[in-house]
Amino acid sequence: MPRHGLSLTIATPARVMVDGLPVVSLRAEDESGAFGVRVGHADMVTLLSASVVRWRTADGGEHYCAVDGGVLIVSHGTAVSLACREAVQGDSLEALEADVRRARAAQLDAMRRARVEQTRLHAQAVRQMLRYLRPQATRGEPG
Repeated sequence: MPRHGLSLTIATPARVMVDGLPVVSLRAEDESGAFGVRVGHADMVTLLSASVVRWRTADGGEHYCAVDGGVLIVSHGTAVSLACREAVQGDSLEALEADVRRARAAQLDAMRRARVEQTRLHAQAVRQMLRYLRPQATRGEPG
């Protein structure tokens, strides 16, 4: 952990997006609104809203990560950890917005395909059940 800054970690179930990155400050948003974190911040745990988390590095660069909510933990006034289901990282808000739009469109398409497949499997199961439930005579066997 850096002595004179914050250490930022952002993780999803699939990967660690940011791993111990030294940052000067961080802004996030929970149910009560936006808040900032700097070195020496009190320990805390909060549930983030779906929002954009932003942080500033020592070189003055501002970076962004769109999250679908998640848990943010500040510990020892020097470490910030964020765990969320999904995150999209970017160095500009415009690029991040486009990336989030693309990711959302891909997610919606995958959900649509899954619904189509679920409907197909359901129809196939119903046809199979009807074949077995029909009277013997309709299957060409003596009744």
